[in-house]
Amino acid sequence: MRKKMYQNVVANHFHEHSSIYLFVIVLFLMGVIFGAVIVNSLSFTQKEDLFYYLSQFFGQVSDGNVAAGNDLFRQSFLHNTKYIGLMWILGISIIGLPVILILLFMKGMVVGFTVGFLVNQMGWDGFLLSFVTVLPQNIIIIPVFIISATIAVSFSLKMISRQFMKKVGQPMMPMLGRYLLTFAVAVLFLCAAAGIEALISPLLMKSVINSF
Repeated sequence: MRKKMYQNVVANHFHEHSSIYLFVIVLFLMGVIFGAVIVNSLSFTQKEDLFYYLSQFFGQVSDGNVAAGNDLFRQSFLHNTKYIGLMWILGISIIGLPVILILLFMKGMVVGFTVGFLVNQMGWDGFLLSFVTVLPQNIIIIPVFIISATIAVSFSLKMISRQFMKKVGQPMMPMLGRYLLTFAVAVLFLCAAAGIEALISPLLMKSVINSF
């Protein structure tokens, strides 16, 4: 019965915020496409410089000269948690609504640029490399960012309606508590993603690079 109740809560949440989810997903995909397009706008010299540094990094990975797993975990976890934390703060600040959308767009742009550059420079090898290095952790990170952005946008819209349209809705403190709890759960998922990025992705990257 409890499992069914949770399922109903989740289903109601997605149904209630379906329009925001659609907008946020489209915005993220636009960021991915824009990031891939930027690759084609780079000059030959810029591409050569970037690929040179990337080749140096691949050489270090192949030789096993990469940062320790705990350092990679900490960097990944802190970077993504700061991003989520900024979204959380912007969600309760009313005026932060457009910045939340910009952050999500930028996240999509980074993913699109990374995959696009690898494919542009290395062809199918680049696609395979991006598949094993970008995809594993982003299977968790991207949905977390999309859900977090949707909840932050929704909360910000509720704050705006209360402040400027004088609409009376749910009590503020329980709503804020649920908002905080949602982001706490998001941080737990980001912890799992950081573990994948620190422990699994380097091994997959090394095996793919050595097979080239």
